[in-house]
Amino acid sequence: MQDKVSDPLVGTLVDNRYRVQSRLARGGMSTVYLATDQRLERDVALKVLHPHLVNDGNFLDRLGREAKAAAKLSHAHVVGVLDQGSDGHTAYLVMEYIKGHTLRDVIKEKGALSPRLALALIDPVVEGLGAAHAAGLIHRDIKPENVLIADDGRIKVGDFGLARAVTASTSTGALIGTVAYLSPELVLGRQADARSDIYSVGIMLYEMITGKQPFDGEVPIQVAYQHVNSTVEAPSAVVPGLAAEVDELVQWCTARDPEQRPLDGNALLSELRHIRTNLTDAELDLQPPAAIAAVAHSPAGLRPPAHPPGNPSANPPSGSQAQVRQDHTEILSAGQHPTEIISRQSNPTTVLSASPRPGQFGPLAAPGGPEPAFGEPGDDEPDTAVPLSKRAQRRQDRDAAKAQSKAASTPVRSLREGNPRRRGLLWIIILVIAALLATGAGWFFGMGPGSPGTIPRVANKTVAEAQQLLGTAGFQSTTKDVFDDDIRAGLVVGTEPEAGREIRKFQVVSLFVSKGPQLFPVPGMSGKSLDEAKNELNGAEMALGTVTETYSESEPAGTVLAQDPAAGTPARHGTPVSLTVSKGPEPVPVPDVRGQEQGAAVKALEAAGLKAVISPQTVNDKKVPKGAVVAQDPSSGTLTRGQTVTLTVSKGPKLVDVPSYIGKQANDARKALEKLGFEVRVNNILGGFFGTVRDQDPVNTQVPEGSVVTLTVV
Repeated sequence: MQDKVSDPLVGTLVDNRYRVQSRLARGGMSTVYLATDQRLERDVALKVLHPHLVNDGNFLDRLGREAKAAAKLSHAHVVGVLDQGSDGHTAYLVMEYIKGHTLRDVIKEKGALSPRLALALIDPVVEGLGAAHAAGLIHRDIKPENVLIADDGRIKVGDFGLARAVTASTSTGALIGTVAYLSPELVLGRQADARSDIYSVGIMLYEMITGKQPFDGEVPIQVAYQHVNSTVEAPSAVVPGLAAEVDELVQWCTARDPEQRPLDGNALLSELRHIRTNLTDAELDLQPPAAIAAVAHSPAGLRPPAHPPGNPSANPPSGSQAQVRQDHTEILSAGQHPTEIISRQSNPTTVLSASPRPGQFGPLAAPGGPEPAFGEPGDDEPDTAVPLSKRAQRRQDRDAAKAQSKAASTPVRSLREGNPRRRGLLWIIILVIAALLATGAGWFFGMGPGSPGTIPRVANKTVAEAQQLLGTAGFQSTTKDVFDDDIRAGLVVGTEPEAGREIRKFQVVSLFVSKGPQLFPVPGMSGKSLDEAKNELNGAEMALGTVTETYSESEPAGTVLAQDPAAGTPARHGTPVSLTVSKGPEPVPVPDVRGQEQGAAVKALEAAGLKAVISPQTVNDKKVPKGAVVAQDPSSGTLTRGQTVTLTVSKGPKLVDVPSYIGKQANDARKALEKLGFEVRVNNILGGFFGTVRDQDPVNTQVPEGSVVTLTVV
């Protein structure tokens, strides 16, 4: 629902291009508006950053780089970044406008979802993340609010690049992210990678299946603490009967140790789809119990614990079950005490320290218990976060390693206690082995594959050149094909890790090779109205090119007759498509055929592309001869080709009786004859002294109206 609050930006034109229509939402870092791109005539989402971010020049530079990187990612399940810039004190991002709602709205409306619906909704999210991860992009703020569901059912992940840019602009030891979905490594201030997004996806999937988040607390610091020190419980603890594969999927994604999670979105996607296709209909359509809400409000002893057994201090008891609002991106600062955070709960932006000071979490400890600290995942961590087959394999590997180690430390022959020569020999062997191991380790980490090296810059080089440079530097490489709008196909876009970074030489470097720009089929618009064609272009993220109008006898005005490029032509996003639009039938001037003989008039109208219709009624006309056109309808203006003109034909002048006025006074005779429509001529004899009509021509007969009657007057 659009925000009805007045906003000074609504109605303004940003950067002489984006007309702000209304405010859609406001968050901790930006306000989102619905705007119209005046140049391309399409609706867009305009994300305007808050002033405290606009004043940071380093942040704006970083945002520009992140926006460019995100704009190169073109995927059906990722909200496209269309533009970025600033207008005075207004810094903005322009993104694809998705009319619809968010996954948060679905969870609020439906609560816990069936496994079928939850897996179907999370599938496009993971697919979009997989494409982003393959392109070297990390989201860092995956949450239901950033999963957009269009009215036509399309699902897209939004806000790529913004959280990463804000993270880079904050001080050392600070981080950005929504605390409910924050991965343990981000809480601890460590470097995020694709597996951090996977953790957030796992938390989100848990919430979709159970209707609640796995960790809660009265203040955000408690939730963050549980991410680091607690293991996400199996969703089946809340939804009995849930398939074990779904439990394993959630716990695989939410393992505290990133090494125990899927490598990236594509790795998770294959497992997710495998599970979806192998679960039975009964398992997929399992309905969550109606008692979930009752469980959430039952006494603490009846609820599943939010922390592992034996660590009661992870979530201290309180007088009421106060849920923390976790739907905003939050910053938690290194210098704050938890009591300071409690006093700032009205502010959606909170600071979480990446490096907690000693004793910072003292208030979270149980009375009399030891002060807890952010823990590290260890060897004793349960394996519940790994899918069954992988967990079993890893358990077998560990058991085999332990058995091998035990066998190596057990001599095959017992050494007698009292044989000092053998004991000395054994010690010599041990020292020699240790020296060899130390020498080998020194070589490995000093000059061998374990030595550090700096990744060279290989962008815009051929794959062979890039591999040669990496090989010279001591690195092995693999290639991944990616779409890129700027770098020609076949050349290297970049590396992962990025150029200039120092890593161990045994680590494999991924080369991203350009496939050229990603091309999409141009939609077909012939036969559609101009407005429909514009909507088609907006939906396909194509630009409207030149619009040419022409007359058409077959298509009504406003209909698209042709397009360039043609429908189905592969083109990159933003390609202008020119349209030829009908102006309707060409207007034809109506010729004036009045006075022409009927046949000639019909031919003249047909030559102009019109149809002549002869009226059945004929009329007398003293000026138009019989058989000629005396009137037409319409008589002027324009018609379209094939329309009709009605012609009225003359019967000629009307015949009128000429009475005799001989012997009458000439003046009286003149008046009477003129009243009958005759033209009167007077011929005076001897000056017409008496004024009497002596003769008349014609007389006592019928003549055409308007004929001349001659009077001879004496």
